[in-house]
Amino acid sequence: MNRIASKFGGSSLADSGQFLKVRGILEKDARRRIVVVSAPGRRHSGEAKLTDLLYLCHELVQKGMSPEEPFALIRDRFLEIEKNLKLGTGLADELAGFRKQILEGAERDFIASRGEYFSGRLMSRYLEATFIDPKDGIFFDEAGNFDPKTYAVLGGLLEDNSKRYVLPGFYGADIKGRIKTFSRGGSDISGAIAARAAKADLYENWTDVSGLLMADPRIVKTPHSLDLVSYREIRELSYMGASVFHDEAVAPVREAGIPINIRNTNRPEDAGTLIVSKLPEVTQYDIAGIAGKKNFSMFSVEKTMMNKEVGFARRFLEIFENHRVSIEHCPTSIDSMSVVVASEEMDGKAENILEDIRRTLLPDHLEAEHELSLIAVVGEGMARQVGMASRVFKALAEARVNVRIIDQGASELNIIIGVGNADYERAIRSLYSEMMPK
Repeated sequence: MNRIASKFGGSSLADSGQFLKVRGILEKDARRRIVVVSAPGRRHSGEAKLTDLLYLCHELVQKGMSPEEPFALIRDRFLEIEKNLKLGTGLADELAGFRKQILEGAERDFIASRGEYFSGRLMSRYLEATFIDPKDGIFFDEAGNFDPKTYAVLGGLLEDNSKRYVLPGFYGADIKGRIKTFSRGGSDISGAIAARAAKADLYENWTDVSGLLMADPRIVKTPHSLDLVSYREIRELSYMGASVFHDEAVAPVREAGIPINIRNTNRPEDAGTLIVSKLPEVTQYDIAGIAGKKNFSMFSVEKTMMNKEVGFARRFLEIFENHRVSIEHCPTSIDSMSVVVASEEMDGKAENILEDIRRTLLPDHLEAEHELSLIAVVGEGMARQVGMASRVFKALAEARVNVRIIDQGASELNIIIGVGNADYERAIRSLYSEMMPK
């Protein structure tokens, strides 16, 4: 039987009622045999995220303080779900053991991973499914990167097509067998890895929206949703701030050609968004979406005859490498070059970076700008549409938004523009209004 890997996010597991919905979804299609779960999400906006509470437990112990208050909130969440699902009382002892591990100084990643672990334990009991601990099947290498040997090992653990498996997301094991987590939101990555390891026909990502929205609904009122989008488009949109799908989760399934279906646990009848390798010639809209992020910094140098100075660009970029700052974009012209970085990465390094630039490059002019936003207009179809760039800049000009950065790759998959943080929301709305059919 061909199988489907189904990953359920935190909103899909927030309480026992959501667990009931998950079971209903799984029972609708017998191919849904591999279930990947996140930690239970918030039940209301004022509630602390469970993973944040776990991190807080670790921080308090490190400071010699008691973690009892956040731990009680964590314990009560899981025991309430267990009670409401009438699963007995088996989790209480495990949670008591976990409390002891926290007090004894357990590592940060181990503590953070227990949200998914206990969620998985509950789900496997509820579904009467086989529980797979990711520490036995998902691995990181010596450098802390994902180890591809995972696919063979995890595939072996998931090989029985007649069984239903439950796998917690978000973590695996390093070369010493210690728990190591992915970045926040990494359960999407776990789901993609499980789908590829099991050679699934489809990877479903169940969340609280009916597919990918073409803009942030907090900025654009009732944005359109997409029926179909490509791997390349979703990667760009996720990286630029679209929060539906973790950008690193695309690679495992993309390499294996497994489609991704983003679905809504609360509206399972909705088809959602299907993410595929190749789009048809005619697509639903001219673009796939508009996404962006705030708080970038730009370092710009001007130097006459810079283009004749061999190694100039390398030395400029090397300064940021030496300060361990990742680079987002590098707009250039014949006598100038700029480097755009996330402001959060600066962490008080700006003045030292500026001094290194002055000493190393001897620029005619050097400037640093902060409080910038990057916005990407993304779509594979843009390359086939005459005048797309003119529409972008016309919309921004009419909205009186000053453009500070323009960047477009040779693939013409996206147009990235930089604006001041104060203009961010206005720019998004004006671009969306221009790009959507009237």
